[in-house]
Amino acid sequence: MRYKLLTCEVFARQVYYLAAFAPDIIDIELVDKGLHNEPDTLRARLQERLDALPEDRYDAVLLAYGLCSNSTAGLVCRQAPMVIPRVHDCISIFLGSAERYSDEFRGHPGTFWYTPDYIERGGGESGSLSLGAAGDEHSMAKAYEEYVVKYGKDNADYLMEVMGAWQQHYKRAVYVDASEGAFPDYAPAVAGEADRRGWMFERLAGSLVLIRDLVDGRWDEERFLTVPAGETLAPTNDERIVAACKACEP
Repeated sequence: MRYKLLTCEVFARQVYYLAAFAPDIIDIELVDKGLHNEPDTLRARLQERLDALPEDRYDAVLLAYGLCSNSTAGLVCRQAPMVIPRVHDCISIFLGSAERYSDEFRGHPGTFWYTPDYIERGGGESGSLSLGAAGDEHSMAKAYEEYVVKYGKDNADYLMEVMGAWQQHYKRAVYVDASEGAFPDYAPAVAGEADRRGWMFERLAGSLVLIRDLVDGRWDEERFLTVPAGETLAPTNDERIVAACKACEP
């Protein structure tokens, strides 16, 4: 079997590590993490890569993504089936399951999440070192520049003051440890950032189980969606998160 794996670059270490032990051939292609700030652009980039796949080369295309603000909604691959975890975003993948992330969210909804992978990939099209927080500082700075041009500085300052209220809802910084591999320990830097912001700091163990099972071909229906070739990946707005749609247009 031969699989194509399209993945956000924040999983680079994991996917290359796990692909080396996978029973099948995995061809990996990384996509810039900064595109998460622009879901329509990310979707277009992923669709371009799907459209460029050669006929009859791959048995399946693996997507190391979640729904990711609907970035993957509408994707279609005509050359092979697509397989994607049933998760909303990459935090669930880092934690190993959608259920674990849901439990964390219910207990601490105002959380900034940090992982060694995300910190190492802090450059590119986004300077953000944390994930899973709507309205990160990079996006806010970009919005401010646009508001100054459109509305003038005084109005831009007022709009940013109102929008900045999102920060008041965050009380916790979590560093998700890599479960395998020899990453540098970035936890002290994250703890310092939490202290600067007056947040609680916590360290949690990560898990590779979702990515490992994705590349190893263990695609149970409860945790993974398999989209047949020519069908469209669609959000469900329920516990399934994603589904395949025959009648949807890409």
